[in-house]
Amino acid sequence: MVSAPHTAVPLWGEPVPDHRDRIVADGSDRVAWFRARSRGVTASDAARLGSRRAIAALARDKTSGSGFRGNAYTEHGRRREPEIAAWAGRVYDMTPSGALFHAVGNPLHLATPDGLRERDGRVELCEIKTTSSGWSTIPRSYLRQVWWQQYVLGAERTLVVWEQHRDFVPIHREPTCQWVDRDDAQIRALVGLADELLDALRS
Repeated sequence: MVSAPHTAVPLWGEPVPDHRDRIVADGSDRVAWFRARSRGVTASDAARLGSRRAIAALARDKTSGSGFRGNAYTEHGRRREPEIAAWAGRVYDMTPSGALFHAVGNPLHLATPDGLRERDGRVELCEIKTTSSGWSTIPRSYLRQVWWQQYVLGAERTLVVWEQHRDFVPIHREPTCQWVDRDDAQIRALVGLADELLDALRS
């Protein structure tokens, strides 16, 4: 089998077509949104791409389905996300987003950030999480998700916002947040693994 050519990754600072011209599906149309996601590599997929060893398992899950339909933790996250997004909007002027975007030059590299804002022509993103454990650092899988979204949207940085809970009750009055800067070296590594995943899906 002939592999797909390596995807060119725009470096930060290079001209990037407007992200609004690269919307694949709107989150309000869940059928179209899920169908488009199934064909490409999403930020959720990138979170699992810690090494080449993950490619085979991820390809199987995307082809036949993982069987995971959610649990109490994912349901809690879905329930709390609008409230946390409202906080990010008030404090950081982040606008909630449900749109699925594709990367420049590759319509199968996809991402749906939880929120975004534009400052001086630059896009900044927001990613929202809930957790039952305290974080001393943002988990590596979530960082991969963030870097992938930055690549797809052409963003400089991402505000990661997380809310810790105990027995599904938030333990602080306000969520915690931290800015994560774009890392082009990490992005190149993820893009290479994503292209290998797409090759595996075609085989």
